[in-house]
This record gives sequence, C-alpha cells and structure tokens, in this order.
Amino acid sequence: MRSAFSTNYHSHSHFCDGVGTPEEQVQGALQAGLRAFGFSSHCPMPFDNRWSMKAGRLDDYLRETASLKEKYAGSIELYTGLEVDYIPNRVGPSTYRDRLDYTVGSVHYVGLDDGRRPWEIDGSQTVFMDGLTEVHQGDIETVIRLYYGLIREMVAHDPPDIVGHLDKIKIQNAGHALFDPSADWYRSEVIATLDAVASAGCMVEVNTRGLYKKALTTYPGPEWLPTMRERNIPVVLNSDSHHPSEISAGFRQAGAFLREAGYNTVRVLLDGHWQDSPIDLP
Repeated sequence: MRSAFSTNYHSHSHFCDGVGTPEEQVQGALQAGLRAFGFSSHCPMPFDNRWSMKAGRLDDYLRETASLKEKYAGSIELYTGLEVDYIPNRVGPSTYRDRLDYTVGSVHYVGLDDGRRPWEIDGSQTVFMDGLTEVHQGDIETVIRLYYGLIREMVAHDPPDIVGHLDKIKIQNAGHALFDPSADWYRSEVIATLDAVASAGCMVEVNTRGLYKKALTTYPGPEWLPTMRERNIPVVLNSDSHHPSEISAGFRQAGAFLREAGYNTVRVLLDGHWQDSPIDLP
C-alpha cells in the first residue's frame, strides 16, 4: 500500500551523521510505502566537523547510490542529492550541483567563533551560547538577522532546488528564552526571507524532524505556511531522516498543517522532473 505522502528527499545515512547504509534506507522507504526516495547526505565541507561526509567518501557515495538506482528500478524511484551548506565564498549548492539530481540548501554556520572557527548554530546549546556570548555579546537579534540574511543570499546567488529547514535556528529558543518569535523584527526577517525564496523560484521543504525528534514543530513552523501559500511557494514534504525508521515520520501531521494553510499539493520528483502531487489525507 502506498503512503498518503509517498516521497522523501531529505535523508542521512552512515556516509554522514545518519544510521544505516543507503540500501537500508531504501528498504525503509519501501516499508514506508514510498514511491520515490532521495539520498541527501551532508556535503563534504572545507573544514573538519563531526557530522558531514568526508571528502574522500563522495565518489563512493555517488557510486553506491547509482548502483542502488539500478538494483531497485521498478520498485522505487531513487535520486541522489546532497544537503549542501551555504557558506559564502567557501561552499554552496553550485559546488556539487553538476554531480547530483537535486540539492537541499541549508545554513548551519553563521560566521566565525572567537577562535576563528565556523560557528555552528545547529549544534549543542553550549556551543551556540558560547558563540552568542563571546562573539555577539549576547545579541540574539544580530545573530537571527545574520542567519536569515545568509538564506536570502543563498537563494539569490546560489539557489538550491530545495531550501532546507528554513527556521531551524528556533531549536536554540526553547521556551522563547532568547527571543520572541512574534516580535515584529523577527517576523520581518522571516517574511523578507520568504519573499526572497519566492523571487528565486526555490521550493521550501516542510521538514518534520522537529515533530518527531525535538518536541517542537515543523521547519518552517505551521504559522508560516499561510504566508508561503500566499506567495505561491511550492513545498516538499521531507522528514530529514537519520535512521531508516524515520523516513515518513511526522508526515500525516505535517500534511494536515499544509491543508489548513491552503495547500492542496506538494512538489515531488518523479519520472525525472519536479511536479505537483495532491495532498491526499485519509
């Protein structure tokens, strides 16, 4: 039986910080009833970190996923992508685009810490707070503006196919301890970013990992989906899975959010091209 939402294009295997082989991911996708599945390990970075693919493994990743496309032809459509970080003048979607079926473009780093290392905003609370205090003197508004400014720069100058987890910086804001997401300045940053995405013609993923992993909500949150719909921004439903069991996690709830916001379709990559598919909630 096919899933009501039968695709996922944001996934991580043991080539980066996920669990399991790409083939185990395919088996998980088949078990979930998916029609199409995309591999999207974190791209190799121009510096060492703990969660990205090592540069020396990229060719193996491309060969292995290509082999799986052939092996499972007729059972499921498979596509090879990467989740590509955007760091100005260092790495972006165009770095890898020519070798891939699609790209997910994400911002995980905002500037440098006081040791002149790339500062990760998507890591531990301790690392985030150290950078916020030591580099930005606790000025969260400056950091938020830098974060969304990088997303706007990415879609304007090096656009991906899919913008990844657009408002993920909120994971550092448990209990709204750092900023009020209803504040005018914050809303203006998100709206300006969605305007830039709409102008660039990028798709935005509705990423469910916050629902099933972080006790949060989708990225972006459901409060932003009507704004996206008003701008005719196409959406892709993705789980950001790091284990084969997570491949369709949170899809039903996210689908309900989309319908409530006025979306009737999601964008899917099938038969080699992006197209609209009805949201078919049971």
